[in-house]
Amino acid sequence: MGHPAGTEDVAIGGDMIRLGQFLQVAGLLDTGGQAKQVIADGEVRVNGETETHRGRQLHHGDVVSLGGVSVRIQP
Repeated sequence: MGHPAGTEDVAIGGDMIRLGQFLQVAGLLDTGGQAKQVIADGEVRVNGETETHRGRQLHHGDVVSLGGVSVRIQP
């Protein structure tokens, strides 16, 4: 399975990060409240699947998509 064209890479500086945090680190959202809302509304995809748990653990190589923007997690 390939990654979407135009996917940006974002380093997390560790082995794991939670989805709600990553949306802010990647600059996709400004606040945790925004993250909670878009995740609850089913607007976030992880590796092509809709994700509704903001505590989802993400690891290197995972791709998070929101609003047409896709970001790949790097070490």
